Amino acid sequence: MLLLGHVLVLLLCVSASDDFDWTKNDRSSFYYGTFQTGFSWGAGSSAYQTEGAWNIDGKGMSIWDAFTHKKGRIYLNDTGDSSCEGYYKFKDDVSLMKDMKLNHYRFSLSWPRLLPNGLKSEYINEKGIKYYDDLINTLLDNKITPIVTMYHWDLPQVLEEKYGGWQNSSMVNYFNDYANLCFERFGNRVKYWITFNNPWSIAVEGYETGEHAPGLKLRGTGAYKAAHNMIKAHAKVWHTYDTQWRSKQKGLVGISLSADWGEPVDITNQRDIEAAERYIQFYMGWFATPLFNGDYPQVMKDYIGRKSAQQGLGVSRLPVFSAQEKSFIRGTCDFLGIGHFTTRYITQKNYPSGQVNSYFTDRDLAELVDPHWPDPGSEWLYSVPWGFRRLLNFVKTQYGNPMIYVTENGVSEKMLCTDLCDEWRMQYMKDYINEMLKAMKDGVDVKGYTAWSLLDKFEWDEGFSERFGLYYVDFGNKNKPRYPKASVQYYKRIISSNGFPNQREVESWKRKALETCSSSNQLLAAGQYRCTPGCDELDPLISHMEMVTEIVVPTVCTLCILLSAVFLMFLLRGRF
Repeated sequence: MLLLGHVLVLLLCVSASDDFDWTKNDRSSFYYGTFQTGFSWGAGSSAYQTEGAWNIDGKGMSIWDAFTHKKGRIYLNDTGDSSCEGYYKFKDDVSLMKDMKLNHYRFSLSWPRLLPNGLKSEYINEKGIKYYDDLINTLLDNKITPIVTMYHWDLPQVLEEKYGGWQNSSMVNYFNDYANLCFERFGNRVKYWITFNNPWSIAVEGYETGEHAPGLKLRGTGAYKAAHNMIKAHAKVWHTYDTQWRSKQKGLVGISLSADWGEPVDITNQRDIEAAERYIQFYMGWFATPLFNGDYPQVMKDYIGRKSAQQGLGVSRLPVFSAQEKSFIRGTCDFLGIGHFTTRYITQKNYPSGQVNSYFTDRDLAELVDPHWPDPGSEWLYSVPWGFRRLLNFVKTQYGNPMIYVTENGVSEKMLCTDLCDEWRMQYMKDYINEMLKAMKDGVDVKGYTAWSLLDKFEWDEGFSERFGLYYVDFGNKNKPRYPKASVQYYKRIISSNGFPNQREVESWKRKALETCSSSNQLLAAGQYRCTPGCDELDPLISHMEMVTEIVVPTVCTLCILLSAVFLMFLLRGRF
């Protein structure tokens, strides 16, 4: 009987992995069609990246405030202290959303703006409450649905200093108290809640590599411990909403997981297929599998357990959920948010156990890119649209076709100054949204799409050198004016058509969008000049100075320069 049980478990595991066909990569031509009625179109942002006002109206310090204020952490020592000044300009930004006819806006709440000391029991900052009240009400007045993230990386600094942040299990209760405050104050108007944005990045870049706040390098343990506590915190918040608020407020609680697609280098090679699946399980599955199935992916438990044993450790570096915790965590996802940007090719690579173990060496794989993939300047983000459809289909087969909201999708550029005629972004948007449409034809249950991002903003360790915005923000100007890129008009046409109605109409969109930006008389009209990739060595103020030099000098001071040259010639002739 015991042997029979093992065989049945093995068969179940095999059938589960066989649900997704790794050998079938349908890279079909562009599909003309529209989305279902009621599909929601939106754009996104986050508090630390856009709000500014870092110490205004009673806001407490976050780990990102502390992190960016230490020299050498961020490119050019940029900070989000003022960023887009969204704290003051939210009404203007909602007007931009209304003009684009967005159905939803995804933004995050700043935990230290609401609870400066991190704890609900100590002090609630009513000015912070009012700011988000006003933002939510303004959105609703303009018929834009708020999708609210409770944690987009900006932990109150005091919780990091006192308790070690997400390394400490006490954070589960503190986060639950904070979430309860959010439900209490905003839940009568907010119906879509996201607990965590991209917990993979919080764990790995915050506690493994130290690239992000709080900047710790606890290799091989820190990321796993942080993730463990975030998963338990998410589940607790979901249960709190379910028992105390759902019947009154009728909302949904989900999580937003980022995931690049991992494609086997050789789809006929079983080891490459296994490596690609391992890549995704160590990325998205790390969080999704517990929330849908109650425990970590088996491959994570196997690999980390074996490597821990080879290190001579008595227990795995991957924490263990108790039977009670597994039951508590399973099924705590009303919808799955997916942030997706790019794809990697994956192949098997063995890391010797003698090396210092880390999250990256635990996976035994190598990531590769195709040099022919379009790359607009960011060293990590290549345009590989077919990977998006592959990822969405993987989620469908792996987790029982959950309700999906695409919570982040977009492309950045790294330039001296942004070309408002952002052809590459329009192409990226067209191709990726079309692959999402194909995935929905495959049966994937996608309910909405969020373009990332509404505005150019602070891009974490990259500072202001990388820009994702549909709107250009002039960071060199204290008023932080916004200027529409061509992609604004392009996205607006996708929204108004609810997809891609026919070839003739779609082909005209790009032309019309480029005409709009090229004929613009605004200061930053890209039709008067072009910026070149790779010139990102200057800070935003100098970038602005360069733009002024490029635009103003040729048009305003040409006569002055010519007169000076003539005068100099006369002087020289007189001297000789």
